[in-house]
Amino acid sequence: MNQNTSEAESRLHASDTIASPAVAEEEGIAVQGARVHNLKNISVTIPKNRLVVITGVSGSGKSSLAFDTIYAEGQRRYLESFGTYARQFIGELERPDVDQITGLSPVISIEQKTTGRSPRSTVGTVTEVYDFMRLLFARIGEAYSYNTGKKMIRFSEEEIIRHLFKKFLHQKLTLLAPVVRGRKGHYRELFEQLRKQGYLKVRVDGEIRELVPKMQVDRYKIHDIEIVIDRVQVEKEQKTRITQSVQKALETGKGLIYVLEHQSSKLHIFSKHLMCADTGISYEEPSPNTFSFNSPYGACPRCKGLGAIYQIDLEALIPDPEKSIEEGGLAPLGEMKDNFIFKQIQQLARKHGFSLRTPIKNLPRKILNLLLYGSEEEKVTVDLGFEEGFYQPYETGFEGVANQVMRYFYESPSDMVRSWAEGFMKLAPCPECGGTRLKKESLWFKIHHKNIAELSAMDLRSLQAWFDDLPRHLNERQLKIAHDVLKEIHDRLHFLLQVGLDYLTLDRPSKTLSGGESQRIRLATQIGSQLMGITYILDEPSIGLHQRDNHRLIQSLKELCQMGNTVIVVEHDRDIMLESDYIIDIGPGAGVHGGEIVGQGAPEEFKQLPTLTAAYLRGEQKISVPAQRRKGNGLYLKLYGASGNNLKKIDVSFPLGTFICITGVSGSGKSTLINETLFPVLHAYCYGSRTQPLPYQKIEGLEYIDKVIEIDQSPIGRTPRSNPATYCGFFTDIRQLFAQLPESKIRGYNAGRFSFNVKAGRCPACEGAGWRTIEMNFLPDVYVPCEQCNGRRYNRETLEIRYKGKSIADVLDMTVDEAVEFFQSIPSLYRKIKVLQEVGLGYITLGQSAVTLSGGEAQRVKLATELSKKDTGRTFYILDEPTTGLHFQDIQHLLDVLQKLVDRGNTVLVIEHNMDVIKVADYIIDLGPEGGAGGGYIVCQGTPEEVAHHPKSYTGMYLKQELT
Repeated sequence: MNQNTSEAESRLHASDTIASPAVAEEEGIAVQGARVHNLKNISVTIPKNRLVVITGVSGSGKSSLAFDTIYAEGQRRYLESFGTYARQFIGELERPDVDQITGLSPVISIEQKTTGRSPRSTVGTVTEVYDFMRLLFARIGEAYSYNTGKKMIRFSEEEIIRHLFKKFLHQKLTLLAPVVRGRKGHYRELFEQLRKQGYLKVRVDGEIRELVPKMQVDRYKIHDIEIVIDRVQVEKEQKTRITQSVQKALETGKGLIYVLEHQSSKLHIFSKHLMCADTGISYEEPSPNTFSFNSPYGACPRCKGLGAIYQIDLEALIPDPEKSIEEGGLAPLGEMKDNFIFKQIQQLARKHGFSLRTPIKNLPRKILNLLLYGSEEEKVTVDLGFEEGFYQPYETGFEGVANQVMRYFYESPSDMVRSWAEGFMKLAPCPECGGTRLKKESLWFKIHHKNIAELSAMDLRSLQAWFDDLPRHLNERQLKIAHDVLKEIHDRLHFLLQVGLDYLTLDRPSKTLSGGESQRIRLATQIGSQLMGITYILDEPSIGLHQRDNHRLIQSLKELCQMGNTVIVVEHDRDIMLESDYIIDIGPGAGVHGGEIVGQGAPEEFKQLPTLTAAYLRGEQKISVPAQRRKGNGLYLKLYGASGNNLKKIDVSFPLGTFICITGVSGSGKSTLINETLFPVLHAYCYGSRTQPLPYQKIEGLEYIDKVIEIDQSPIGRTPRSNPATYCGFFTDIRQLFAQLPESKIRGYNAGRFSFNVKAGRCPACEGAGWRTIEMNFLPDVYVPCEQCNGRRYNRETLEIRYKGKSIADVLDMTVDEAVEFFQSIPSLYRKIKVLQEVGLGYITLGQSAVTLSGGEAQRVKLATELSKKDTGRTFYILDEPTTGLHFQDIQHLLDVLQKLVDRGNTVLVIEHNMDVIKVADYIIDLGPEGGAGGGYIVCQGTPEEVAHHPKSYTGMYLKQELT
């Protein structure tokens, strides 16, 4: 389950799911007789208030012990603490298969899951730093006019009266209350209402007029209307009258009063609200919602707080300007047909004198505007933005192709049509707010010359430095108001920097964070919550962290222990293991060959044990450096001027036919360069994708590749229905095999009968999911096995069909290792399942729910899917941290697979921090030198030996130790 980031919920619910109150203090958490999944009745005592690492080969049972036993029992006990009434809606959680767990304190799980997919969620909102910044700007922010840039002013009632007597003593003034400002209408009812209230005169568009019956103004013009409250000469004996008139004017004008000099007719504006003295514009009193892009009070009205809008993509609309309209040059219309829209275009051609056979690039601009927008006006080629219900005007009776596409996108009831229309559009930064998400007024509140969007765009280290310096620039009143808020902001930023996230910015969408980054954000939140007596269970917090920053993460974990908490980490990282207080090694193998405690003890004791992990820690076992580095095939892919995010217009050459490793400290620009710049370019070239890459100048060498495959760590599915068998595609072969059995033919069952997505064969209660979803409201959903089919997905009749004594459900419950042996006689199936085994996934089951797979496991399922396809020898593979979740031994298996791909002439590029991978690469590109604004340069590139001797490379510093 994901950890909730709200501090209030952290304190109330211990952030995620909390177990029952701790049992009487004992030596440790004693687990007796654990048999969950592949655990073989194991018993272990985990020392309390210590940093404990659970390690072992992939699939050995680490997560089964940490999450499915200890955490699941803690979750069950917590839910049991609910009242009977509440539990009837939740249902009963199944007790883990364990004899007894004693000494268990409240448990918080921090897993490798992203913080959320909402486009509105950012690092700032998830960490609550942005919430405190909103409060700070609402309380001490200074408003400036967006017209003049001058500081806004406001007057109290007493200040207005004092100003009148100081500046206009002995002068005649008219006090006016504005009731209409810059709006159209005839206002007949308003004038009649004012006349009945006893007012005699109004000022309409600068002219004072008597209020008469049936009075009205031109309804089609824009008007300014003020009520004449009083006409008075400013004398000391008139102070009571002037005070009452000012009060009335401010009340009627909703805090605004106009003062008109009789002699010069000069108008002065006073406001109880923030106001620009030169232009008269005013802002509402700021509140925290004024700076929230999730609130209508603060969100940009154009993009509704998303920071981006859909625009027509002219390159998609006109993919080949050499073609004519007749040849299909306007992509949404296709080639010329005998239909209504082409008849309209033919009429336009006759009327305006152009040919449908003329290449589109040769058509005059006015004609192109006419075809796209139904208007000849030049301006429509500039303003390509649209809002829902807003289109460019068309004057010809012809709507325009671009307008039509936009109308379909916003108004069509058909998902298929909207998806079609979306193909001709692109997301671009909102032109009104510039991607800041906030309305114009919100951006003109500043603290020490910075608005809230500018602060959100700073990397966290720079932001902390700015806040550390801020008190020097605040006055005594501001300091007193801001003291507590600044402390909260400082603490949160400190904890985020402590776990190595200094390169992030607050405006970074949380959906773009890796699993490791999300996990470290939640870890920082927990450190900040200052909870005590908690058992924290973390799943590989070192993911995505450079060796240089490992010590900061380790220090954070130790700090949690020092507060009086137990920290259990499922981890493969050598540094964390050696710095821990206690290591528990599960193995000796994966799946049915694992599930036993093969070694445990403090690091120095553990290193002497005869286990595989201990052998790697001692250095007896290690991943060998290749005797010779590949030189490649002599061809290069060259990317010039990459400048997305923090990249500094770098030029990069990728030698083809080699194993390339992209390295650098966290936030140095690796993902920006590869995932957001290079991959979209290659994907567009190979498959015609319309995904826009980040800015670059040019690319050379595309003709040397004919296929690009990106294998990332995103889930293979988001529901329990998704599983490796369906994702890899061999479940279709399995269903066809069952459909060909004699018993199936007798009963008339086809392959669809064995699909859990088809009504005929699936369990009617869970509709083939095998699980029942329990909505937990403030907690993530809980999945419990279906009571009717016991998680087997199918109805009784379907399960009666058996192959070699196994039903379709039995096959889905097989591990990959078992399935390889079971289907050995069917070559097509055997080959596809064997690849899963080769990438180190022999321990997972064919039907294992996608929601239970880690990011690293999901990535290897995708890798296996691609490996089962035929490569061309000119394929470019891109992998993002493929060692996630892998033990030293598993990394060796993965590298063997990747090296085979390169041996066949392909290019494999990995983004990686793991030194065991970096040292075996043929070519390294090291980015940095720092993260965030301090990164984006190429520090060095070359063979591992060359990088190891570069004096300014952090990667080289650690690589040198591996190569010696």
